[in-house]
Amino acid sequence: MKRLCLALLALALVGAPFFLKPYGIYLLSLWVVMTVAAIGLNLTLGYAGQISLAQGAFVGIGAYAAALLTTQGWPLWLAFFLAVALSLAIGWVLGYPALRVQHHYLAFVTLSFATLVFLVLRNEEWLTKGVYGIAGIPRPAPLGWSTKGPVDFYFFCLGVLALVSAGTWWLVRSPWGRAFTALRENALRADSLGVDTRRYTLMAFAIGSAIGGVSGALYAPLVQFIEPTAFSLNLSLNLLLMVMVGGSGYFLGPFLGAAVSVLLPEWMRFGSDALYLILYGTAVMALMAFCPSGLLGLAERLLKR
Repeated sequence: MKRLCLALLALALVGAPFFLKPYGIYLLSLWVVMTVAAIGLNLTLGYAGQISLAQGAFVGIGAYAAALLTTQGWPLWLAFFLAVALSLAIGWVLGYPALRVQHHYLAFVTLSFATLVFLVLRNEEWLTKGVYGIAGIPRPAPLGWSTKGPVDFYFFCLGVLALVSAGTWWLVRSPWGRAFTALRENALRADSLGVDTRRYTLMAFAIGSAIGGVSGALYAPLVQFIEPTAFSLNLSLNLLLMVMVGGSGYFLGPFLGAAVSVLLPEWMRFGSDALYLILYGTAVMALMAFCPSGLLGLAERLLKR
């Protein structure tokens, strides 16, 4: 049954752009990009249990690294690699505070980091062009395949999402993934059983941050103009909302959470005019109040009954 549902979902994602207008294709592409970022946060928070409010900052780091390099003539694959490597290295360093502080203290540390990144993006004009932003970001042409068209770039993003999903699927079912889960459930018990909690905490932050960098490297050519406001704390909170609404610790949670956060408000906007934000916020608050495990957690409870 699960395989059938996944096959139908894949078929829908492949066929959907042929029935949508350019704005609809853009929204689908944005959903793909945000899903990639939410997958990284779900790995850090949902599987390893490390609270992070800095995922939006890593999306910004990846986006700016890719934008600055590609607008200077660098090939996208090299800019993509450097953006991910930079996010991985910074995420590894950010993981060190997690070795000393936990829970809401760690949230404040990552919040401070996200604020620092935003201030650097906004004020260091010599590097990031500040509030003027970076325009004219080219779209990739892998193996001569031009992705300037909305449909072509959507399929490029979808291919990256498939690779990230496959890699994450393998990771969470590997010994590393089981160590992440043990770290989330009880770090002291995991340490007593021989799990190197120090190394796996750093790995959780680094890999989750690197996936955030992947999302940023896709976001920059998608919108083709970036500026600091897009990577403020609001983005980190929105990504956290995606993970929590979809279901923290569920593999498909980021997919569903990103759909709720990116696609549902647009659908409600056409159906309820000015009331859609009130209805959307009320629905999310009710879900978090009565089912903190998210939509997939709610579905699992209903199926058990």
